[in-house]
Amino acid sequence: MHFYAGILIAPLLFLAAATGLLYAGSWQAEKIIYSDELTVAGVGERALPLSVQVTAAKGAVTEGKVVAVWPAPDAEATTRVIMEAPGLAEGLTRTVFVDPYTAHVNGTLTTSGDALPLRAWLSEFHASLQLGEFGRNYSELAASWLWIVALGGLALWIGRRRSRKALIALPDRAATGRRKTLSWHGAVGLWAVAGLVALSATGLTWSKYAGENIGQIQDRLGGATPSVSAALAPGAASGGADEHAGHVMTEGMEMPPPAPTTDIGIDRAVAAARTAGVTEEIRVTLPTKGKGYVIKEQDKQVPVHLDAVAVDPADGRVMGELRFADHPFLAQLTRFGIDLHMGKTFGLANQIALAALAVALMFLIFWGYRMWWLRRPTKDRALAVGRAQPRGAWRKVPLTMLLPLAAVTAVAGWFVPLLGISLVAFLAIDVLLGAVAARRAKTAAPA
Repeated sequence: MHFYAGILIAPLLFLAAATGLLYAGSWQAEKIIYSDELTVAGVGERALPLSVQVTAAKGAVTEGKVVAVWPAPDAEATTRVIMEAPGLAEGLTRTVFVDPYTAHVNGTLTTSGDALPLRAWLSEFHASLQLGEFGRNYSELAASWLWIVALGGLALWIGRRRSRKALIALPDRAATGRRKTLSWHGAVGLWAVAGLVALSATGLTWSKYAGENIGQIQDRLGGATPSVSAALAPGAASGGADEHAGHVMTEGMEMPPPAPTTDIGIDRAVAAARTAGVTEEIRVTLPTKGKGYVIKEQDKQVPVHLDAVAVDPADGRVMGELRFADHPFLAQLTRFGIDLHMGKTFGLANQIALAALAVALMFLIFWGYRMWWLRRPTKDRALAVGRAQPRGAWRKVPLTMLLPLAAVTAVAGWFVPLLGISLVAFLAIDVLLGAVAARRAKTAAPA
């Protein structure tokens, strides 16, 4: 399995590693490329009210509708005013960068979530090679096989070095030729295996097919990620929201609560959230029809600050609170895993580790293909694609081991669909190679 995956899936793994390397570097690159938008010309004595900054942003993008505001996270940063604007693709917004001390607009960019144009493009390139939904199959197939390739390689390496334990963790400098390449392949793979398995697992959490299965199981285990309720109570145009309020029924029809007609303003809403303990790198979602302010922390570096509150736009009352500590364990684990995969949790150190893993994987693939090339057919050798598994070898496996193994394989193939489909393809290839080898042996046998 390690061999087949190495030959047939390795190109996809190499692409995932190369694009992942670019993405890991995009965090620091965007700080340089977009420094004019992200940083202020000079730190002032006191920031202006957020309402003043929002007004300045509206003046710069008159056709946009403000949907969120991200106050400057530190003294040298600009405030981001997020707008929906006509002509933008789904999931994209227009972000206006405002100097919090002068209300000067430093610039505007089309953004996706918190990603500026470069990182947004590289993120999609890593996920789908910019080929849309069809392209996402490549990254899911790579993630589906990465953990098997890594763990299979670990088992093979430890098995081969059982009698020479000193050479397990370090390459054999005395080796030459294919043995030298194998030594580097195995030693580097040993150091990288834990990170590669973690990347595979976290990458699958938001894949199309396996990700859906993971989400369903997580929900059934009570690990769904909760969100703070900002729903206004019926007739709450002047206050009195209830976080558990739903819809009002009129002649059997569900009618949503009206949009608030009074608004205390973003500054008082933020003050209420800060009083409730939501203070670190906040992001404010403005009220919409039937909903109040939602103010969340988005500091994902350790220790994380991800608490959230909902504020009544009529009177500034905190309608609901959600602390990250109260999230289900599985939801917390998913959050940490995704942020580690994206390079957020430990900042620059996290991004360097991701880059190192990407480079290690690319070298592992290079060494793997080099070993394959060194075994290529020559005048003296006909070996081309490795030795086929002996026919009928599975019959020698004890039934007590074979049945559980088959069951685990079937479950894994169902749970990770692209893995299952490719497993069937590999089995067909193996059967074909075995049949060809048997036919050659029969033809070559003396009469």
